[in-house]
Amino acid sequence: MSPNTQADRKRGNNEPVDTSKPIAFSINGVPCTAYKGESVIQAAQRAGMDIPHFCWHHDLSVPGNCRICMVEVEQDKGDPWFDIGCNMPVTEGMRVLTESDTVKKLRRETMQFITLNHPVDCGICNKAGECILQDYHYEHNGKASMSVDRKNHATKFFPLSDRIMLDNERCIMCTRCVRFTHEVSESHALAAVYRGDHSLIRPAEDANFNEDAYSDNVIDICPVGALLSRQNLDHARVWYTKATPSVCPGCSRGCSINIWHRKPEWALKALDPQLNSRIERVTPLENPAVNGPWICNKARDLAAIFERPRATMAMAQGTPLELDEAIARAAVFVQNARRVVALVSSWGSNEELEAFATAFAARLGGAVTAYAKADHQPQPGETVEDHLLIMADKNPNLTAATARFPLAPADLPVALAGADVVLVWGEGVAQESLPVGATIIRLDGYAHEHNAKAHVFIPLSIQTERSGHYTNFEGTVTPFEACFAPKAPVAHAAELFARLAGAPQLAGAGR
Repeated sequence: MSPNTQADRKRGNNEPVDTSKPIAFSINGVPCTAYKGESVIQAAQRAGMDIPHFCWHHDLSVPGNCRICMVEVEQDKGDPWFDIGCNMPVTEGMRVLTESDTVKKLRRETMQFITLNHPVDCGICNKAGECILQDYHYEHNGKASMSVDRKNHATKFFPLSDRIMLDNERCIMCTRCVRFTHEVSESHALAAVYRGDHSLIRPAEDANFNEDAYSDNVIDICPVGALLSRQNLDHARVWYTKATPSVCPGCSRGCSINIWHRKPEWALKALDPQLNSRIERVTPLENPAVNGPWICNKARDLAAIFERPRATMAMAQGTPLELDEAIARAAVFVQNARRVVALVSSWGSNEELEAFATAFAARLGGAVTAYAKADHQPQPGETVEDHLLIMADKNPNLTAATARFPLAPADLPVALAGADVVLVWGEGVAQESLPVGATIIRLDGYAHEHNAKAHVFIPLSIQTERSGHYTNFEGTVTPFEACFAPKAPVAHAAELFARLAGAPQLAGAGR
């Protein structure tokens, strides 16, 4: 399967719908339209009506396990009939009831069955606040268990993988996780073993869940607190945090994500203040044009990329400078140069690339030669490319960068020959690749040992500190928003380039 087109990527096993054949029916007396091949639950969701469900997921096959989506269908003659909405195709003129007294009674009885052995440990469960079992209990049942028998106990903490812990007592056997590994990631790493109320989710004998590059998606789609992220366990309650829409910069797919961080009104005061500005977790932001509802595990680990040691001080050959003075020095070098060669970051946003092209390269004209470069390359042990989302290009905006500037040649020293000023924007360029006699100006958001070797180093803001857009390999443009304010005096690249091209002369800066 080709990874290069949206249409080729697998999205689940539900039957396709035919939008050319609308079907008229009603839900609770409200006229609705469905399409041939749609189920009642699909048509209801599209109409903005919620039918409760646990096992059904719009990008997975339909098992009909949980039965909570039971609906009633009125008949012109005779008694009504009942069936699960996830597996009931819509027919012309169908009259569906989702809130009748009988449906409510069936729903309450189903909830009693589902919670028969489920522990009431919401106070310590990481899913509290996002648990649909918790929500449905209050909305559709709200009663204590009718059972007088002791609950069956199961394995409380079972290591499914190095990343995921399983609490079998909370599991309701919806099998979403199993179906995900069979139908989406195709690792076939999970299975259901035993029968009845002894059923358990377990790793498949002939597969390794650690090798599934998408394994953490099962945490999101688990409707209860059975699947737990080991790296995010007990970090912060969901109501203490908020989600900021962003884009994963891990490859040229540019998946839409939510970056979760602490709300200002819930800032910690007695503990380490840095906890208020850290990434608590990363989850998918569903985007049918790019990644659907999934992301890979590299996106989950973006905190390790974004929270690397930052460059917080401007420098001139290792000597600290005030930020404005460093910008002025760099401007003098640029304006006095005979030939500037700029290596353009593929982690720069569309707005920053535009500012570079118009406020820097165009203003200085023929004195500037610009090349786009890859800031990051695949790392050892990383999945380089696959059939679903992961791309070999490990940069979010190389497509936009190379649309404006030619790609830097493999023999970089040859391309830089004759330059008296080399401007390196971003990462990925070793010091030994730069000409010895040229003046080196580096712009970067992260701490590297070569920063101190530059004639001028200017610290930049990073993606989580600014807003912008990336263009992925298919040409889809996706926005990202700022999560945090910069922690130190840093320059925003979109504002910096005009100053470098036209800042006033600083006495002695070129000496």
